[in-house]
Amino acid sequence: MFAVIKEQNDITKWLPVTRKEVEMRGWDQPDVILISGDAYVDHPAFGPAVIGRVIEKEGYSVAIIPQPNWRDDLRDFTLFGIPKYFFGVTSGCMDSMVNHYTANKRLRSTDAYSPGGKAGFRPNYAVTTYTKILKSLYPDVAVIVGGIEASLRRVTHYDYWSDKLMPSILKTSGADLLVYGMGEMALREILKLLRKGVPFHQLTMVKQTGYLRDQNTGIPRNKHWNDIQIHSHQKCLEDKKAFASNFKWIEQESNKVFANRIIQNIGDKTLIINPPFQTMTEAEIDASFDLPYTRLPHPQYHTLGTIPAYEMIKFSINMHRGCFGGCSFCTISAHQGKFIASRSEASIMREVEQVTNMPGFKGYISDLGGPSANMYKMKGRIQEICDECIRPSCIYPAVCDNLNTNHSQITEIYRKVDAHPKVKKAFVGSGIRHDLLTKSFNKKADKSIYDYTVQLVTRHVSGRLKVAPEHTSPEILRIMRKPSFEHFREFTQIFNRIDKQHGLNQQLVPYFISSHPGCKEEDMASLAAETRELGFHLEQVQDFTPTPMTVATVMYYSGYHPYTLKEYYVPKSIREKKEQHRFFFWYKKENQDWIRKKLFELQKQDLLKILFPFRKTQSHPHTKSSGKILSRFTQKQKGKKNKS
Repeated sequence: MFAVIKEQNDITKWLPVTRKEVEMRGWDQPDVILISGDAYVDHPAFGPAVIGRVIEKEGYSVAIIPQPNWRDDLRDFTLFGIPKYFFGVTSGCMDSMVNHYTANKRLRSTDAYSPGGKAGFRPNYAVTTYTKILKSLYPDVAVIVGGIEASLRRVTHYDYWSDKLMPSILKTSGADLLVYGMGEMALREILKLLRKGVPFHQLTMVKQTGYLRDQNTGIPRNKHWNDIQIHSHQKCLEDKKAFASNFKWIEQESNKVFANRIIQNIGDKTLIINPPFQTMTEAEIDASFDLPYTRLPHPQYHTLGTIPAYEMIKFSINMHRGCFGGCSFCTISAHQGKFIASRSEASIMREVEQVTNMPGFKGYISDLGGPSANMYKMKGRIQEICDECIRPSCIYPAVCDNLNTNHSQITEIYRKVDAHPKVKKAFVGSGIRHDLLTKSFNKKADKSIYDYTVQLVTRHVSGRLKVAPEHTSPEILRIMRKPSFEHFREFTQIFNRIDKQHGLNQQLVPYFISSHPGCKEEDMASLAAETRELGFHLEQVQDFTPTPMTVATVMYYSGYHPYTLKEYYVPKSIREKKEQHRFFFWYKKENQDWIRKKLFELQKQDLLKILFPFRKTQSHPHTKSSGKILSRFTQKQKGKKNKS
């Protein structure tokens, strides 16, 4: 059961972060010491808290050093001395470089995972920096690295911020073991083996881990695993096409039910990446969410300001993990897996009860969601078919015939949360897969998709519903592994119809990306025109940021698609990126003359009458609320059908 914190001064309800808190528990030496780039928030949305609670649940003593100072005499790293078993190191909930820099490599002025939102409490490449410090202080103590930064940098990868290929983070950091993905299962196995007395250096058969060995010592044998040898790090440095071809195997093995072991040579070392655990069962994922979190930041932050990332999610509920979308620019499946791990209804409702008893709760749950909000409980009808599958996406290029996309169970949970006496409103703040809610795309879907959409739009939207068509160009959407923009047009009509029937006056908020590999200025011009026709003044837009472990990032660096090895244009310069981005904001006066000129250069003059249907001297009238206007194209099509 969740712990309900009534007494804010009961410091023992949190995992210890000071020497005094360790002494209060009567410990001389913690079994495990965790080091994190985030402030310590004891909440299931924060990885270090989850890992700490899992270690505690297994009967080990654990302490946390959040955001240690790496610039001074390093006293923070020696706060608790040497752990009995190992140090665990994570950058926190984000890759430290994504946390620090914008897509244009500008240093961010804030950090959502630090008290007061202040930047500067973690280093660049935090996992490597922390681990090197630990190894300099305690060279003989084992270090396990994990979390998003370690997970997505487990093999040779492109680092956007240094603009070069980097080897596995095991090589750069000097860590002894890497846990990739959601680490609870691997961690429990490691702790079980250590309890049995297995020496740390013999932990070579734990699934979902990686490690380095000297090449002359050979590769440990496992009769249950087959091995795939990918191009060496040196080969990747010499040949961009070889680097690109590696990723096909890496992605496929990351998303299999029964995967192969991956082998890569790095200098005189051999990198060994063991296969992942199978998707967590309902009982296993419940066990992680039902741990005794306080759901609050550690009291040491009371006078230091709020932690923005916590403020955003403190009254939220995560219902599942994983995403079967397989989008080319997204890291979710690389870290959480393609197959969905769903919590039980009972576990979700227990957390709802916990949230309603939290300090400051005023009746509003900010999110009933997940990586993609409407994938809860979705899986293959016949498991044996999934067991053989190597597709990176269950819904691209089309919805798999074996995928059960019934939305009844998630709709029922929404209704039960809605009926809770202490809940005034439960919002869905996570993005949804709108394509799954259209019959044109999800052809075999039943009535449940419409029931879900009605429940969602009428009861769980806070005035604006987020969806992510990402682009309008068929070619770019194909590279992105996203469906045709026509499905977004259909969903817009469904949303508007339900919205109008219930007199809600809500908005649809689409997300789009510029400068994606393969994207050219003419693609952005068409995007501007098509979204203009639908009545959108785009706000939720971003420039593509290459992050490790995605198809799009491999394309960005190499110029080749990893599955076809076909060569693609990639916008890289600051000028190219800024100019593509300007097309999103065609409605701003300062962009209109530039866009007019650019359309002539691109021989896209026909788009002028769509983007600027009024004389140049006139100011452009403000369009209606987002998503309220059907395109002229759609209206014409309706007219043709009516005439016939």
